[in-house]
Amino acid sequence: MPDSVVNCAAYDRNGERRDITLDAISDVLEVDDGSFVWVGLYEPGEGVLDKLQEEFGLHDLAVEDAHHAHQRPKIETYGQSLFIALHTAQTIDSHIRFGETHVFVGPRYLVTVRHGASSSYTAARARMEREPELLRHGPGAALYAVLDMVVDNFLPIVDEFSNALNALEQDIFAEEFRKGTVQKLYDLKRELTRLRMAVAPLQDILGQLTRVRGGLLDEEIQLYIRDVHDHAVRINESTDTLREMLTAAVSVNLSLVTVRQGETVKRLGAWAALLAAPTLVASWYGMNFVHMPELHGRWSYAVLVGVVGTVCIVLYRMFKRARWL
Repeated sequence: MPDSVVNCAAYDRNGERRDITLDAISDVLEVDDGSFVWVGLYEPGEGVLDKLQEEFGLHDLAVEDAHHAHQRPKIETYGQSLFIALHTAQTIDSHIRFGETHVFVGPRYLVTVRHGASSSYTAARARMEREPELLRHGPGAALYAVLDMVVDNFLPIVDEFSNALNALEQDIFAEEFRKGTVQKLYDLKRELTRLRMAVAPLQDILGQLTRVRGGLLDEEIQLYIRDVHDHAVRINESTDTLREMLTAAVSVNLSLVTVRQGETVKRLGAWAALLAAPTLVASWYGMNFVHMPELHGRWSYAVLVGVVGTVCIVLYRMFKRARWL
């Protein structure tokens, strides 16, 4: 079996699992016994997808989309089957990495194709195997497990963003300006925007699945899908709230920087005024005139020092009262 095939198993109507090869898929589908096939792939080559197209009768356009990543989130109907493209997110080395999952679902099969940063759906498969009464609903139940895992993987990422924003609050209100704080806020907002671009279309996809008619998703599974849709809505709302808070944080940080700069300019202006008074007097009596009566007085120097000191003290008290110093 190719390395890109993570899992290939058949489940009977009681939810019992049996591992099979890709070549054995057609043998399973030939027998109409209520079983279905669940295949998991990670970045498969063209040969593997061509093989699955032959086994399941997948549409050419859907297979072409699955060959390439960078698809927009969407859901498309091809006869009795669905093709769903989802964006996924995962935390790797303290950084958010985004990937894609393409899902083919039909009356008797479910195929997941992962690209980029995307957690394996082994946990979703194990969960369904522990709940055979749910797995009896066929590929629809497997689709629910995959979608539920995709949405749940967004929750800790949103929590990480919230914690990161809380940690930055001290830097935002710090006494001194830190360029790194603005950079971190911008990076958070950029990643949140990308996260929203992944979560927002997922709401529409889940909403459409709750309205699918036919045997592909029965009414009970649609109830579970509706619950996943509710989780996606809450995550999207949390993402929007965090984006608004980040926008406000950036504005507050820049406003505080402007206020601090104004305070610095006021202090500099006050000290400049204090220095200007003695400088003016000194420059006045520093002129090389002969006939200056004050130069010949016995107490001229003392009077001059007293006047300059008094002016400086008056100015200092005025600036202190005005909170410029």
